[in-house]
Amino acid sequence: MTSFSNSSQVKILIVEDDQFMQAILQKFLSTTYEIIIKPTGMDALSFMQSGNLPDLIISDLNTPKLSGLDLIEQVKLSDFFNSIPIIILSGEDSSEKRVKCLDAGADDYIVKPFNPAELQSRIRVVLRRSGKFLANL
Repeated sequence: MTSFSNSSQVKILIVEDDQFMQAILQKFLSTTYEIIIKPTGMDALSFMQSGNLPDLIISDLNTPKLSGLDLIEQVKLSDFFNSIPIIILSGEDSSEKRVKCLDAGADDYIVKPFNPAELQSRIRVVLRRSGKFLANL
């Protein structure tokens, strides 16, 4: 899939370069949400600049070409994208990294490996806070 559909389903842009993690996220989230996966932060930015606006971005912290932290900063600097909530997924359980991402504008920070049910709950919380929560979730 190269762009989001026009459905009313919540649209999540996943930025993840690891194919195993892509498959896990696709499996657990695609039953509830419309998912598009991009392997780098640059790919994600280009995708959004082409008019594909997600309701939520889930990004790995360490992606090639543009890190998750850099992606947060780019999204929050943009008048078009700055209201899109961002959840960071990372294998780094560093308080310093968490604080840096949250201060830069991330809405949540989840450490891998994660419980898929917890990720679903955190997605619902972030969507509810952003006003994008849909009753059917």
